[in-house]
Amino acid sequence: MSMPPLASGPDGPAALRPLLDTVLDALREGNLARGGPLPEGGPEAVTARIADTVGDILPHNGDPDALHTLVHALAEGSADPADPLCTAHLHCPPLAVATAADLAASTLNPSLDSWDQAPAASALEALVTRTLAQEIGLADALVTTGGTEANQLALLLAREAHGGSTRLVCAASAHHSLPRAAWLLGLPDPVIIPAPAGTLDPAALDEALTRLPRPLTVAATAGTTDAGLIDPLPEIAGLCAAHGARLHIDAAYGGSLIFSERHREKLAGLEAAHTVTLDLHKLGWQPIAAGLLAVARPRDLTALHQRADYLNADDDTEAGHPDLLGRSLRTTRRPDILKIAATLKTLGRTGLGALVDQVCAHARQFAALVQDHPGFELYDRPAISTVLFRPEDATDDTVADVRRTLLHDGRAVLGRARMDGRLWLKATLLNPHTRPDDLTRLLKLVEGTTPR
Repeated sequence: MSMPPLASGPDGPAALRPLLDTVLDALREGNLARGGPLPEGGPEAVTARIADTVGDILPHNGDPDALHTLVHALAEGSADPADPLCTAHLHCPPLAVATAADLAASTLNPSLDSWDQAPAASALEALVTRTLAQEIGLADALVTTGGTEANQLALLLAREAHGGSTRLVCAASAHHSLPRAAWLLGLPDPVIIPAPAGTLDPAALDEALTRLPRPLTVAATAGTTDAGLIDPLPEIAGLCAAHGARLHIDAAYGGSLIFSERHREKLAGLEAAHTVTLDLHKLGWQPIAAGLLAVARPRDLTALHQRADYLNADDDTEAGHPDLLGRSLRTTRRPDILKIAATLKTLGRTGLGALVDQVCAHARQFAALVQDHPGFELYDRPAISTVLFRPEDATDDTVADVRRTLLHDGRAVLGRARMDGRLWLKATLLNPHTRPDDLTRLLKLVEGTTPR
């Protein structure tokens, strides 16, 4: 039996080339077989099709067609974020250049836990993370798996900066990962500030910071998950400074507005934070995972310092080998920075800003369609690229049924959000290739599914 080829090394490219053709063919065929944004039939039908297609996943003898079979099955059974009718979540269609770079990262397979495993990747990561941090007015950044890890890391750094304890203060609209991070870190129960309009109420925050014992860490949001709203960051930053509270801003969704000359003023106040979460596999068109945590004071990162002689021995670091263990809570880390670097370098600030402007414009166009339609109600004008709407006079049960019907039929993927005590359909527009007629078609699909 011959040994299977490796992806890396001198023979790797020749071994990969025909396999890439197989993968690309299977992706194309699977997308055509699906024929829409989502496979039809719901969870049971998809599960049955996968089981029938895959069969024995660990056969006695290997199947030479397994790669094509599995990629085709995954493509046919996926929710396609590149389909203009797939708008439920902060799940973007990745750029081709970023995906190609990600293939290179997987092929070379460096691990960013010691310099001798990732010489170039560690240097590239240091360059790109500093650049992105400085773009938002901070000093440095760490690569994370996404917003959840970044928020957890931010609270950890806050706890250690305060000598081992802090209390989280955040809005009811904050991401669920923040209260969970407080629980994971053994911190006191968070103080939840009202968000009557979907954003943190500064007056309620001022009252809380006045009465609560210190140390306190306030978490604001630039791009809420439910409605894409941005907290009043300058006011919050001023209150934190006045009360001596630490400020973390979760800009996992909205952080990429910084690339847009038209929209970057919405992030005024970001530079006042101690830490900021960014997530470029949302409004950054990166393959998952592509998160970052930016920090204002690099000295805070000393809390992450760890020593393992086989990875960062003292004499190695004294000889000039970078110490990478203090750059993450993880040990083994893939070079997710490569795809980010390829995107930044290929598109530049202008190219990225144009993508941001495009999806924000799509959201405004869709909101206008909803507002002008007598059968629908619009929640509010979009702050970024999320639009909340619902059929006029519908019950919450009707809204939920409309969404599930479209999902079951594989015709459209819409999210859901509860605001003002009511359930809304959510369209998060992250595909810059979406056309005006796609937006019209999406609204007509919802209209045609709404009970008369």
